[in-house]
Amino acid sequence: MEIIENVPIVVFDNQCYLCIKFAKAVDFFARGKISMVGHYSDFGKKIRDQILDESALEMFWFIDKKTAYGGRAAIYPLLKSFFSKRTKKLISVKIDDNCEQNCKTVNAVFVRSSSLLTNSKKINF
Repeated sequence: MEIIENVPIVVFDNQCYLCIKFAKAVDFFARGKISMVGHYSDFGKKIRDQILDESALEMFWFIDKKTAYGGRAAIYPLLKSFFSKRTKKLISVKIDDNCEQNCKTVNAVFVRSSSLLTNSKKINF
């Protein structure tokens, strides 16, 4: 399965300015040890169809070999992965800055930040 070969994976909203900034920060701290995939990319759609459920677009996801963690539940495994040793080459995706929604307002920052703390999900596969 192509998805499992590329874990760990962070799936983020690649149409939201704040989510793109978050993904860039994760990519910087991960130093290439995590595959970064947008929800609306071809690979992101494949992940949503095969692993995630209907709540997939409501939060970012961290996927390892056995579990998909969404939102608040993904924070600890994500931070833990920053310190893991990884030598395998992962998917390298260019993170674009083109925001197609009105994400730069104060209200949008508050809503997106609060959704990180309120949404949480764990899917075992």
